Amino acid sequence: MSPLHYLPLSPAFFSILVALFILLVGLIQVGILRYAYMRLGVTSRVALLLLLASLIGSYVNIPVAELPEQQILSGQEIHFFGMRYSVPVVVDWPATVIAVNLGGALIPTLMSFYLLARNNLWVLGLLATACVTAVCHVLAQPVPGVGIALPPFVPAVATAIVALLLSRQHAAPLAYIGGSLGTLAGADLLNLDRVRGLGAPVASIGGAGTFDGIFLIGIMAVLLASLSSRGWRSSNPDDATETAPPPRHR
Repeated sequence: MSPLHYLPLSPAFFSILVALFILLVGLIQVGILRYAYMRLGVTSRVALLLLLASLIGSYVNIPVAELPEQQILSGQEIHFFGMRYSVPVVVDWPATVIAVNLGGALIPTLMSFYLLARNNLWVLGLLATACVTAVCHVLAQPVPGVGIALPPFVPAVATAIVALLLSRQHAAPLAYIGGSLGTLAGADLLNLDRVRGLGAPVASIGGAGTFDGIFLIGIMAVLLASLSSRGWRSSNPDDATETAPPPRHR
C-alpha cells in the first residue's frame, strides 16, 4: 500500500462489497436480472464492468491539492458508524492531500452524465441530485484521520426514496445519477472546508468515508430496475411476443 493508493475500507469490510458484486454476477448468470439493466440504460456486461472498475478503482487516488497540517495520523484503523476505514501509513507527510478517487468519484460521475444524456433526464436528474445533496450534507461528519464520512446506508436509502418519488419509470437511472452526484457534492465537495485539522494523510473525494455508500447506490439502482422490470415486460410488445405461448388449433 502506498500513501496515496490504498483500499478505502478495511480488508474485512471491503470483502463485503466484493461479495455483493459476486452475488450480482450470479443473479445475472441465472437470468434473474435479465431485464433490470435494460431499465437502467446499459447492458448487463457494461454494468458489471462498471461495478468491477469501481471496486478496482477505489484503490487509486488522484491528487489535486494539498492542505498544510500540524499533525498527520498514520497507519490507524478508524471506526465510524459500524464501518472501519484504513488510514495509510505515512512518513514525513506534512500535508493533507486532497485527491479524487477513481472508483468512487470519477467513474460514477462519467456514468451519471452518460445516463443523463441517454435518458434525457437533465431536469429530474438535477432535482434528484439536489435532494440527495441536501440529505448527505446534513448527515456528513468530519472523522479524524479519514476526512468526511457518511453512515453507509444513508446515500442508498435516500436515493431510492427520491428516485421513486420523482419518477417510477426512470427510478433506476435517477437513483444512480442522483445518488452518485448527490453524495459526492453533499458529503465531499461541500465539506472540503472541514477537512483541515482532521489529520488525514489523504482526503479522498469518493474514497474512504463515502465509497461504500456510492458503491451501494450502484447496487440499489439495479434493484430498483429489477422491481420495475415486470411492468416493462408487460408493456413491451416485442417481449410479449417472445414469451407468449403459441396458439392452439383444434
